[in-house]
Amino acid sequence: MNNHVKKENVPARCVAVLGTGSDTGKSIVVAALCRIFKDLGIRVAPFKAQNMSNNSYVTPEGGEMGRAQIVQAEAARIAPHVDMNPVLLKPSTNTGAQVVLYGKPMGNREAKDYFSCTDDLFGKAYASLQRLRASYALIVMEGAGSCAEVNLRSQDFVNFRMAHAADAPVILVADIDRGGVFAQIIGTLNIIPKGDRKRVKGIIINRFRGDADLFKTGIEYIENRTGLPVLGLIPYFHHIQIDSEDGVPLDALIDPPSGPEPGKINMGVIRLPHISNFTDFNPFERDASVNLHYLVRPRNLDGYDVVFIPGTKNVPSDMEWLKFTGWEASLAEFVRSDGRLVGICGGYQMLGKLIRDPYGIEGTPGDTPCLGLLDAETTLHREKILSRSSGVWEQNGEDIEGYEIHMGITERGPGVLPVIRVLSQNGEPADDFDGAASSDGRIWGTYFHGLFDMPGFRHTFLKAIRTDYSPGGSDGDTGHISDFKDRQYDLLAEHFRTHLDMDKLFKIVGFDQKAGRLRRR
Repeated sequence: MNNHVKKENVPARCVAVLGTGSDTGKSIVVAALCRIFKDLGIRVAPFKAQNMSNNSYVTPEGGEMGRAQIVQAEAARIAPHVDMNPVLLKPSTNTGAQVVLYGKPMGNREAKDYFSCTDDLFGKAYASLQRLRASYALIVMEGAGSCAEVNLRSQDFVNFRMAHAADAPVILVADIDRGGVFAQIIGTLNIIPKGDRKRVKGIIINRFRGDADLFKTGIEYIENRTGLPVLGLIPYFHHIQIDSEDGVPLDALIDPPSGPEPGKINMGVIRLPHISNFTDFNPFERDASVNLHYLVRPRNLDGYDVVFIPGTKNVPSDMEWLKFTGWEASLAEFVRSDGRLVGICGGYQMLGKLIRDPYGIEGTPGDTPCLGLLDAETTLHREKILSRSSGVWEQNGEDIEGYEIHMGITERGPGVLPVIRVLSQNGEPADDFDGAASSDGRIWGTYFHGLFDMPGFRHTFLKAIRTDYSPGGSDGDTGHISDFKDRQYDLLAEHFRTHLDMDKLFKIVGFDQKAGRLRRR
């Protein structure tokens, strides 16, 4: 972060984007604001004190943080840093999660224990915010879930408590697509304390479908009832592709009854209960030559060219789920029919013979028999491996890069071959191997996330499936994922600029349009 240190010793301004509930689009709003203010020449950074997501990423320093803040940092055209998401909760059971602090795991916690006292975590998160404020001119803060959870208020350090500490004006985001937007907004404002209510300066209504003129009376009602301005009615969009935070994309095809589509490369991704880093497969969503489905219920896999077992936060539990639901038998039949099966991270571990968990890292200590499709065994360790890695693909010598986030170490047996020669990890030279592949190459696994972000490797992979493959994306799909993403952030900023009252927004944030800078506090 030293490259972004400000010359003047003035803490950055802050603005907080809080929601009427979970999944109202707060993360997207923050990303849009980051790109909008960056385009105005403002040194801007995102911040979320605590995030809950299994979709994470490795920063250049080798720390782990939530994918949403990665997206927001990219929108702000800055390198991600764990201070932007100092506390990350990675759910591993219905009531428990791994707690990641400053990019490193600090252990597993049950919800009742975690929420018994969060003062220490608040202090650490606030320290991160202060470091960001010393390095940037504007911090766009994101809340978590609903900002009006009265039963959790005393231990909630993500929403109003952090906004008060930063003296940040609050913009409330509501999702009209799910219905009940009047109750969302007015109900939230009615039940929060007066001190919180005074901090709210504007409202954004997100994901609107239809004729905006028909909602003018609705906006008037909200403004008259609350005394707050509606800053914008943001239409639902389909033409912009931004990485999703917590679940597979909203428009993803899940268990479609139609099945594989003739003439395309058909892919299935097993939708594990604790799926993580599903963004590995996003590049295929953009390719018109590919038909990608997320599959929950076991089915006959005839017609699928390749099936992926993705990453997961709880490998033993999801392995048992594969057996209980019948997926184990379906995958075995798919392999017998010469199907291609690929495992990423936790999926790679499941392809092996056994997972040993002697320390109870992901549940009760013990061994979990796996699919046995690769001659490999995994042992889970207390130390998490976090790495930005690069190397070459053993089969053809092609340069590849990706990132690793895993608790286990996998040992290959004589019946498999490594798939990657690892040449660097976190910028340091390495001489190691990763992954395992069957002798015919139709079954393989790797710890590398992000492999398919690289067009060269992705196209090689697809051409191995169908020799006449040619990229079918709207832009030819020939550029690196970073170029594609940058175009999407530009589209996102333009979409929000078009539908926001920018004068009212600038007034709340403290941006002087004539001077082209933020006013001093």
